[in-house]
Amino acid sequence: MSSDAVVLDVVVPAYNEALRLPDTLILLRAALADLGVPCRVTVVDNASTDGTAEVVTGAPSGPVPVRLLWCAEPGKGFAVRTGVLASDARYVGFCDADLATAPDTLGQVLSLLVEGADAVVGSRAHPESVVQERHSLLRRWGAVAFRGAVRQVVRGVGETQCGFKFFRNDVARRSFAPLRCGGFAFDVEVLGRAERTGARLVEIPVNWVDVPGSRFSPARHGWQSFVDVAKISWRLRRVEVAPAMPLPVVALPVGTDVTGGAATVGLRP
Repeated sequence: MSSDAVVLDVVVPAYNEALRLPDTLILLRAALADLGVPCRVTVVDNASTDGTAEVVTGAPSGPVPVRLLWCAEPGKGFAVRTGVLASDARYVGFCDADLATAPDTLGQVLSLLVEGADAVVGSRAHPESVVQERHSLLRRWGAVAFRGAVRQVVRGVGETQCGFKFFRNDVARRSFAPLRCGGFAFDVEVLGRAERTGARLVEIPVNWVDVPGSRFSPARHGWQSFVDVAKISWRLRRVEVAPAMPLPVVALPVGTDVTGGAATVGLRP
């Protein structure tokens, strides 16, 4: 691997995030610059109707480049998949555009991956996590019930829904390429597939703040998430547990236009 090859690529799925992205990019790029290795931020515009794309292409140049990808298929899971499968970095993962999970643990994430972890999963259920939330009692009980349902699919971690997960590249490709669930339960399918291919998941504590403006609505998305978990469980019953085998990194046939330190990858239909 050349000295300037990307070591860690952080995918940020974004749907109408023009207001939050400027601060997010500043904080995330600063945290990555502190790691001392070549890193990149990849923002995936999930068919936004605001100025999300313009914020990314207008980001100033710096030691951590920013790349913009386009995903027309609605759904956070599909947006993350687009970024993951387009990555040539040694390690790739994702965080949310609101940075509800502080990026101050990225150093720990990278160390664990270098030391041999196949995937590092941020978890609010970890006993050492610091969680500041303003959720209603109904949503908290719903989260408890959801975790109970998820344990039938993912057994290696205590919580699957914190938007802060990182993988060895070949493990990420193997887990994301066959993804069928694009909704809020996509993490369950990704981690379930990773476990069934023999990946070693390491759960870490996070500093997490309930940021206003979440797109998850218990009334609109809660029941669908339980349905999605049931579908995921059914699909994964047919996936045999096997030792992890490295997959080749395949370059996607896309053009890249670098402007102002931000690369726009032409994935528009």
